[in-house]
Order: sequence, then structure tokens, then C-alpha cells
Amino acid sequence: MPFEWFVQLAPPLKNRAFSISSSPLAHPTQVHLTVDVVSWTTPFKRKRQGLCSTWLASLDPEQSIYIPVWFHKGLLPPPPPSLPLIVIGPGTGCAPFRGFVEERAVQSQSGTIAPTLLFFGCRNENNDFLYRDFWFSHSENDGVLSEAKGGGFYAAFSRDQPQKVYVQHKMQEQSERIWNLLCEGAAIYVAGSSTKMPSDVMVAFEEIISKESGAPRESAVRWLRSLEKAGKYHVEAWS
Repeated sequence: MPFEWFVQLAPPLKNRAFSISSSPLAHPTQVHLTVDVVSWTTPFKRKRQGLCSTWLASLDPEQSIYIPVWFHKGLLPPPPPSLPLIVIGPGTGCAPFRGFVEERAVQSQSGTIAPTLLFFGCRNENNDFLYRDFWFSHSENDGVLSEAKGGGFYAAFSRDQPQKVYVQHKMQEQSERIWNLLCEGAAIYVAGSSTKMPSDVMVAFEEIISKESGAPRESAVRWLRSLEKAGKYHVEAWS
């Protein structure tokens, strides 16, 4: 096949969309991204790598490289500092919430901030624990996620024990705290894989509300629907 034919037949590369994982208050001249390097093995035992993520990972941070970038309004509106938050971000879904925590850390220096509960999940603590030190630092010494501020950070490592543990299991363990924040008008933010995670998290919320309020499951479903209508249940998921 002549090369010119191939160029005409090959589709153009698609844009890659990544969530911004930094706060403009904390980094006025920077934009941080959280990118998972895509790599897999085909049924024929051939190794494949993601084109964009592999290229980004190969760049030398000491060199200045210009990359075309477009900014689009995301699905997760930035919350005001007075709004209590319950956020669930397994894997790279934690990216926007890193920005939320940075934002609230800056805001806390000049005023009060509402509590933030953050649930993170990954396969293995030693291999996939994104921003481990960042979360722990903000969970101590009156940090955004500290108990002193009414917050909390909870991590689920699904493959570190025989019984798989996911973010919804950690949510169940903190059902009373979640219910108390919901009663205080908290907003819910969910980000991550679009497979089973968003629906599993929704089911966990239904069970928590039903358990803690003593109301039937149908009432819990209506409660969550009212949160969605009020703009207090946000989901950003990708495949």
C-alpha cells in the first residue's frame, strides 16, 4: 500500500481528556494531571501500550516541551469552602479531589472550611497508592482531612487480602459519619471508572441512608434523587 493511501485511511489521533488534579489557588501558574500509563497484554501474549500516556511518561521533566492543550469545563463544579463534602475517588478518580483538598488547604488559612470525607481505593497499597504522602499530610495537624476539622481519609486496597475490599466497604464502615454529614447538607462527588464503581457507590449510599435513618430503601433512593436534582450529587466517570 502506498504511504499516501495509508495516511488517508488512518483515522486522526483522538484527544485525550484528563482531570486537573491541582488547585489554581495553590499553583497559580501550573496545571497538574494524574495520568495512568496504559499497558496490557493481548490474548496472543503481545504487549501493548497506550500511545499518549506512554509518551507523556517518557518525557524528561528537566526539559521544556510544548504540548497542545485544551481546557474544557468539567462535570465536577468546585465546591464553596462552607459546603461539607463526601468524595469517592478510586484510582485516578482521586485526581480532581487532590485539587479540592489543595484548594481547601489554602482557604483554611484565611477562614473556616467545612468537613471533607475522602474515600480512595486501589489494588495494592505498595504499588498503586497515588499521592499517599499528600493524603496523610492533610489528615494530620488540623489538615483538611483531619478529624480535628471533622474530616477523614479512608483507603481500600482490593487485592492486599483474600477478601476484596472496595471503597463501598470503607463507606459502610463510616456509615454514621456519612449520615451525619448528609444531615448537615453535604454534597457527594464521585469520580473514576465508569464500569461498576459508580453504581456500587450509589447502592452503598442507599444502604447507609436506609440503615442510619431507619427509613425504607425506597425513601433512601428518593433522598439521593433529591440530592441529584439539587446539584449535590456529582459523578465524573470514564472508561
